[in-house]
This record gives sequence, C-alpha cells and structure tokens, in this order.
Amino acid sequence: MTNLNARLNRYTPAVLSLFRVIVGLLFLCHGTSTLFGWPIGPAVPVGESLEWYAGCIEFVTGSLVTLGLLTRPAAFVASGTMAVAFLTQHLPHGFFPMENNGEPAVLFCFSFLLLVFAGGGAYALDGRIGSLHALSA
Repeated sequence: MTNLNARLNRYTPAVLSLFRVIVGLLFLCHGTSTLFGWPIGPAVPVGESLEWYAGCIEFVTGSLVTLGLLTRPAAFVASGTMAVAFLTQHLPHGFFPMENNGEPAVLFCFSFLLLVFAGGGAYALDGRIGSLHALSA
C-alpha cells in the first residue's frame, strides 16, 4: 500500500489542478446561465433579484478559480456564497440535501473550501505570478 500511495502522491498537484479547473468551469457555467442565459436560459434581468448578484459572484469566482488566479480568496467567496445559498434557498425546504435539491450547493461549498486550504495545484496562474514576482525582486 505504501508503494501505491507513493506513486499516487506524485500526481496530487496535477490532479488538484484538474479538480480546480472542472469545479471552476461548472461554477462559471452557473454564472453564465444566470447572467447571459448560456448554456441554458433565460437570463435573470440585471439587478432584479439576489439571484442576479449570485450569478455575478459565480461568474467572477468561477473564472478566477478556473484560471487558478487568486484561487484561495475566490474559492473562499464562492464557498461562502454556496453556504448562504444552501441555508437560504434549500434548507427551508427540508434538512437533507437530497430532499431539498441542495446537493449542488453543498458539493460546491465543500469543493471550494478544499481549494481554500489546498490551493490551485501545480498548474494555477497563482504559482506563475508568484514566480514572476520572485524574479523581479
């Protein structure tokens, strides 16, 4: 088992980047659906409801997480947004996520919470920008 762990551990930074990109793209799609009606619509009219503001947060944080730019702060905001979404939009309809259709909110919340602590992985722009700052110092 130790040998298997050692072999898998060396791929952790790359797989973490893949996880970040997939979660970020899925979240970005929620934002584009809300704001632009793409890939499914209709779009929510500008400023008409809290859903529109949530769409803005989903669009911005989803973009940042996908790119791996400001990953930890963006993931923190996204995680909090999904926690609030679950508490305000889903929990009133039942306690269990399967009962209240809150599974995506819970999954996004904890996926982003993982990224807050784990970072963006080996292929995040955060690391590239950090190394550029180190070169110029």
